[in-house]
Amino acid sequence: MAFAGKWETESQEGYDAFCKLLSIPDDVIAKGRDYKMVTEITQDGNTFSWTQLYPANAKVTNTFSVDKEADMETIGGKKFKATVHMDGGKLSVNFPNYHHTSEIAGCKLIETSISGAVVFKRTSKKI
Repeated sequence: MAFAGKWETESQEGYDAFCKLLSIPDDVIAKGRDYKMVTEITQDGNTFSWTQLYPANAKVTNTFSVDKEADMETIGGKKFKATVHMDGGKLSVNFPNYHHTSEIAGCKLIETSISGAVVFKRTSKKI
């Protein structure tokens, strides 16, 4: 249940390079650079509902159970099937263009997305 709660972005590393890799337009990158994204997570055993609230009231919710294939969606609206795994308290999943992990470390939600040599790390605090 460590993931459950509401989290707000505290810091980001590699944001611009990662967004460019995903072909996100420069004006959208600029809007999101300093945005304090809110992530709401509910957890019931191995089942999660993971909602991210983006600028302009956009939001994406993915619901999944660990080690079971689920329908997922990206912020760009791309739908895909994926299986989220948990290893040592860390959730991991392959999105279409990158590998994403989430973990709780030092009372922070740490999300890391990796595509090739590009690494994006978002750290969020519980609110």
